[in-house]
Amino acid sequence: MCHRCSSVMDQNGVRAFERRDDEIIWLCGRTHSQDGYPYQTDYPPQEEDAASDDTEGADDDEQMYEGEYQGIPHPDEIKEARRAARLEARRKARLAGQQQEEEEENLPDQYEAIMEDCGHGRFQWMLFFVLGLALMADGVDGFVVGFVLPSAEKDMCISNSDKGLLGLLVYVAMMVGALVWGGLSDKMGRRKCLIYVLSIDLVFSFLSCFAQSYGFFLFFRFCSGFGIGGSIPIVYTYFTEFLQMDKRGEHLSWLCMFWMMGGLYASFTAWGIIPHYGWGFAIGSEIQMHSWRLFILVCLFPALAALVGIIFMPESPRFLLENARHDEAWMILRQVHDTNWKAKGEPERVFTVTNIKTPQTQEDEFIEIQSDTGTAFQRWTVRHMTMLQQVMANIMSLSAPELRLQGLFLVIVWFCLAFSYHGLGVWFPDMIKYMQYEEYESKVRVFHRERVERFHFNFSLVNQIHREGEYIHDKFANIEIKSVKFEDSLFENCYFEDVRSTNTFFENCTIKNTVFYNTDLWQEKFKDCRMENTTFLHPKKGCHLNFQEENDIVIYMVSFLGSLAVLPGNIISALFMDKIGRIRIIGGSMLVSSACTFLLLLSFSQGAVICWQCLFYGASVAAWNGVEVISVELYPSSKRGTAFGILNGICKFAAIIASFIFAAFIGITKIIPIFLAFSALVCGGLVALKLPETREKILS
Repeated sequence: MCHRCSSVMDQNGVRAFERRDDEIIWLCGRTHSQDGYPYQTDYPPQEEDAASDDTEGADDDEQMYEGEYQGIPHPDEIKEARRAARLEARRKARLAGQQQEEEEENLPDQYEAIMEDCGHGRFQWMLFFVLGLALMADGVDGFVVGFVLPSAEKDMCISNSDKGLLGLLVYVAMMVGALVWGGLSDKMGRRKCLIYVLSIDLVFSFLSCFAQSYGFFLFFRFCSGFGIGGSIPIVYTYFTEFLQMDKRGEHLSWLCMFWMMGGLYASFTAWGIIPHYGWGFAIGSEIQMHSWRLFILVCLFPALAALVGIIFMPESPRFLLENARHDEAWMILRQVHDTNWKAKGEPERVFTVTNIKTPQTQEDEFIEIQSDTGTAFQRWTVRHMTMLQQVMANIMSLSAPELRLQGLFLVIVWFCLAFSYHGLGVWFPDMIKYMQYEEYESKVRVFHRERVERFHFNFSLVNQIHREGEYIHDKFANIEIKSVKFEDSLFENCYFEDVRSTNTFFENCTIKNTVFYNTDLWQEKFKDCRMENTTFLHPKKGCHLNFQEENDIVIYMVSFLGSLAVLPGNIISALFMDKIGRIRIIGGSMLVSSACTFLLLLSFSQGAVICWQCLFYGASVAAWNGVEVISVELYPSSKRGTAFGILNGICKFAAIIASFIFAAFIGITKIIPIFLAFSALVCGGLVALKLPETREKILS
């Protein structure tokens, strides 16, 4: 038996220990400090007479770890071996003069040991699902604008120039949100900032459902993007600080799957809701709730569920320790410990940590203002200006010599990956739409110099061109005219009633003695036309939804399949992130993805484009997982949220640039977009190989 903790020894009864600077490693599988107390909580020793009836007469050998017969080490032995290896490495580093002062390293090592003692269990899984919903909300917001835009532009009369402004401003808002909230999370706390982020997104997304004018809709979506844009930096930083070293890579990769689930949720709900025009309703005479507005409302559910869940989660103890809030951190760590071990059926385990050293360099720069000094507004202003100065100082500290080079490499990798991914993400659906348009145009019917007199058009006109035609005493009643152009034609004594038109124009036509009653054919549909004694009665001015045209289910299916295609890549990266390392995952994934871009040259049909899109997404998602994991591991805790926010902001900036460049070449050439995506992926993949490996790195 071990003389310190009464543990069973090996089969030969041999007891041995190895002395280190501040600890003694016993063969019982536990670490004891020199004062005699075990580091990990042990069961209290029992006298022989105090043994329970259930265990009386049981042989000690029967209680041995069953894997010992097969030469399989006990999990506790593995943990102690890793801890002993780290102690030995630190001792050698001190002797070689390569280690910093002991006080500077004390908190990271001690925190890692505490998280190993707390274990990975119920608490981490609860936090995993709550933060996953927040990440899912970000994924949903990335698809909302693209899905509602075809309907919103008709419902709110959005011009082509204003239509592009919506997508641009949303990404700009998300970029700014990532920068601001990432920096604030290092000063205000991960949990508090995440609550603010989700609340802002919920409030303004809800208001955008009821915005009847394009200006208000644009403003509300901008504010919503500013809120949800900060979720990714906070979520990864927050979850990382509850994970031990050997769990970080795998579980952060599993967390990435929720962004994919956000895409699936948005695609599926858009497919099921938006095309159903009859699902809308009216609130009074001013507010019209069409189905695309209901879709935005349904998209709020992940953010709402995440907000409710995060309210019951504690603050990151690592953040509290970095800010010298020792007692709060200790309480949370004990909560994590007790939650996990009770769930594992060992409620007797006691959290034995009594002292956690805080960083010696911690400086509280807040200017405390007494309650009787100045007004409440002055105190509020000084505190928030001081916080802003702290955030700016934290940003500037990222250019320190020890962080400068790896920061530059990460910026290049993030930019290249985002440029190719989001650029092709725009190119794929636009290319499909262009192919559909070409196919539609190839079936156009052309009528030349036709003369139609005293005829009643009671059937729809679709995809036609009429040149130099003459229409005398004709009636067009209760029909739809879709994608029809009349050129150099004459309309005399005609009557149009209850006509609905889409993409229909009259160019250089002569219209005499004609009546338009209750139609949407008005001045903007007539280009360079001569009108004589023409009357417009009860015109349907404005824009009108046409769900059969504007909501092609192919677009929803493309987004759904693209989101689903990343599932295999997510699983593979999660299983191998800790086995082969982050660097190989990132570099290999980006180089494989670059090879996939050449297959886009074979995109001669819509099916081929969808196939290559799924292949590209599946190959590139592993790089996303790897770069997000390494981004939170490379930076110290006091700068982790700030650094990740900047990197995520650069990602949004690259997405903005790529969307304009790749969209400009639709219908012109495929070579330039493919070459740009290939070059960016190769460049980013090669630079990623220069990054340091972090799978054995303790969070600093």
